[in-house]
Amino acid sequence: MSRKIKLIWDFRGPEALPTAKHHAIHLKEFAVKEKLSYYEVDVTEHSEYFAIAYIVVDEKDMLIYRDALKPHRGEVAS
Repeated sequence: MSRKIKLIWDFRGPEALPTAKHHAIHLKEFAVKEKLSYYEVDVTEHSEYFAIAYIVVDEKDMLIYRDALKPHRGEVAS
């Protein structure tokens, strides 16, 4: 069974949440265009000035996403 990896992009400042939401749209578009599978694309607001956009993918596809989209960080998804 393959692990799931959460690739994360950090956004800071007063426009962090709208920017993260916009970035999430592009994450979905990329997956569809490249015919890649994913489990979830979403955003999380951690504070008024910090939000993240993320995509959860199979470990086998992680390198494709990482190399093309340059996430800020990643972690094993729970």
